[in-house]
Amino acid sequence: MIEPALLQGILAYLGNLHPLIVYLVVGVGAAIENIFPPIPADTFVFAGAFISAQGRATPAGVFLATWLFNVGSALGVYQAGRSWGRGFFATPLGHWLLRPRQLERLGRLYARHGSKIIFVSRFLPGFRALVPVFAGVSRLPFWRTALPLGLASAIWYGLLVLLGTLAGRNWEAIFRVFTNLNSLLAILAGLLAVLVFVLWWRTRHHHPESAPGGKPEP
Repeated sequence: MIEPALLQGILAYLGNLHPLIVYLVVGVGAAIENIFPPIPADTFVFAGAFISAQGRATPAGVFLATWLFNVGSALGVYQAGRSWGRGFFATPLGHWLLRPRQLERLGRLYARHGSKIIFVSRFLPGFRALVPVFAGVSRLPFWRTALPLGLASAIWYGLLVLLGTLAGRNWEAIFRVFTNLNSLLAILAGLLAVLVFVLWWRTRHHHPESAPGGKPEP
């Protein structure tokens, strides 16, 4: 969610930079969210678009920097999950987080609905960073991951750039609209997080898993 004080600080910082540096800062800000979700990528994008409305950069440049860095880092996280995720979930900590049967269920879910899950998740705070990881762990094919991820990110960040550019003309009205939208998405993400936790708990405790020899897994 965009914080006004943080946004004003970013605006003040970006306003004194060369356009190429503005693109780099905005792009890196959008990329880091996939690795460290608390980083407010939306704030960087919105601020960069606002700066572009002042003529110090271009909306197209802000959008391309955002989209390329964000999609690139998300696919990097996906590849990391594909390469090392199964090994991690074989460790004691990984086994505690997701047991083998839960991993199997997750894999079947992604096999059936992975592209739709990825597309929707790009609009939800928190989930947009986590879903690509588990797409990799579930071995979802690259293009079934990249295409919905790239399309959804283009829609979302295109909207942010448009709103940020318009904000240069009517700051308070546009900022209020976007804040309300972001709040609604945060609420939806919170409700979905509760549902995911309930499903995680039920599959963990209501369906005992059997290890070789018929003994329940720990």
